Amino acid sequence: MKPQGIEVLYDVSVAPPRKTKLLAERMTRRGTFDVACLSDIDMFEMAQQNLFDQPTPELVPNMRNVIPALTKPYALPHIYSGKVILYNPAKMAKPKSYHDLWDPKLKGRVGLADGLYMQFIESAALINGGSPTNFEPAKKKLLELKALEAKVYPSNEALAAALKGEEVWATIMWLARGFMWKKAGIPVEHAVPEEGATPIVFDKAVPRNAPNKANGWKWMQAMLEPKAQAGFAERMGYVPTVRNATLPEDLAKQISFSEAEQEKFVKIDYQYIADNNAPYLDWWTREFKG
Repeated sequence: MKPQGIEVLYDVSVAPPRKTKLLAERMTRRGTFDVACLSDIDMFEMAQQNLFDQPTPELVPNMRNVIPALTKPYALPHIYSGKVILYNPAKMAKPKSYHDLWDPKLKGRVGLADGLYMQFIESAALINGGSPTNFEPAKKKLLELKALEAKVYPSNEALAAALKGEEVWATIMWLARGFMWKKAGIPVEHAVPEEGATPIVFDKAVPRNAPNKANGWKWMQAMLEPKAQAGFAERMGYVPTVRNATLPEDLAKQISFSEAEQEKFVKIDYQYIADNNAPYLDWWTREFKG
């Protein structure tokens, strides 16, 4: 963006305030954001409110290179990874399943980041008879984990500190974040659970009331440049979302999923999560954390 003479200002915060701002400003003529940045689940929820303009190849020529499975009518995929188990190999054996985190030997040694509550609920559901459209079985399983003194941390950064200090030995997290943590000296390796990894895509969209849509679309175009995508992978550990970006072989091995692992990806039902997010957050807050 700099060679184009465009200065980019970032409004950095966790997802709930960004979603609240988008919703609060939806009836105004000029909003705050030229580009909204959210996870795929949050973006789907916001898109149901008709908040975003539809990207087109005329506005963003690079979208022609986007991996077809990652395309959406209301947003463009920035980066993606998958949900795996991170563990300290000096403290425990490599886990094979999410169920391994319920081992009594790990009592008090499993840490969870509060913001990923829906991801933990999904994981617990998958090992207790649930499915991507039925998370109810997770409740009983998570209460068992609570009894094993699983620790909940207010942020990913707090969880990283706990892993580095060996206060906890395992968590469920995005592979990309595990890659960044490992680069930072945190003693973690990753294991893809036999239940299958759940992909996470971070999407970007241009709000209908963006104050400067033209530059918003230019930012989206720059985001999908192969050089930028390779940079995201090298620094952040997320896999490119475009087919014309190439990665060094060693890096690809650390952050990518094999074809067999991709075939076992858990398919997310965005509508189910959007419909049930509020009651599950309430349950998580009152019953699991309380």
